[in-house]
Amino acid sequence: MTLQTLIGEPWPDYGLIDSGHGRKLERYGRYRFIRPEPQAMWAPAQSDWRADGEFVPGSDEDGGGRWVHPRPVPPQGWPLRWNEVSFQASCTPFRHLGFFPDMAPVWSWMREQVADKADPQVMNLFGYTGVGTLAMAAAGAQMVHVDASKKSVAQARANAALSGLEDRPVRWIVDDAAKFVSREVRRGRRYDGILLDPPKYGRGPDGEIWRLEEDLPGLIAHCRQLLDADSRFLFLTVYAVRMSALAIGELVRQAFAGLPGSVEAGELAVREEARGLLLPTAIWARWSR
Repeated sequence: MTLQTLIGEPWPDYGLIDSGHGRKLERYGRYRFIRPEPQAMWAPAQSDWRADGEFVPGSDEDGGGRWVHPRPVPPQGWPLRWNEVSFQASCTPFRHLGFFPDMAPVWSWMREQVADKADPQVMNLFGYTGVGTLAMAAAGAQMVHVDASKKSVAQARANAALSGLEDRPVRWIVDDAAKFVSREVRRGRRYDGILLDPPKYGRGPDGEIWRLEEDLPGLIAHCRQLLDADSRFLFLTVYAVRMSALAIGELVRQAFAGLPGSVEAGELAVREEARGLLLPTAIWARWSR
């Protein structure tokens, strides 16, 4: 299996300005932020970074830390835009800004896969604040958005209203992703496309435990049952650095062996504006036809 790199290029409301020495400097609309980035092992292009906020990691390895703001940043967030989709960015306790900008090439790719289908049925599992869901809804897809967090789904619905897409056909589901998919299999449902972006570890609304290495194979197998020879894609992203793109690619290849089409895998990366170098962010695997 040949590995590929999907590259997130700068767009008007987002860009990776510079990176190095374990950090990255990004622009989110009018604001600039510094965040930890272990994969930026090189030297930065410039040493005098100026930002409106910086996430200072804690001493543990569980993602703790805090934001420090040299200049005021709206605590309630501020609007950004990607193509037709508007959404709210904010400094979250989890060091990110309420969405994942490296997914932009994935949103574009998914839209291409269903561009010739009328009213394609697409599911976004672990949909978070819904930018991917709205990117597809804006292109005419009928969406099912699933996330275990009531707060995230509420933010996704607010983003839909901000985008003027609140009347698009989207089912907003607060549920454990694995349980929801297994019920969809029992209902005999089918989809034209599935996007899934599972965390390394998580809890469902009723205390369900999700562990990526243990639970991903079963989830992929159930997703396969929701797709058929007329479906167009499954796209899986994984941010757990201990896993390999080759490993998840083989998992998807075996699960989709009975369907026509192809399986590919690789890395997501964002292009730095200062020098054009690529900062890797995640691994992915996809089936498409």
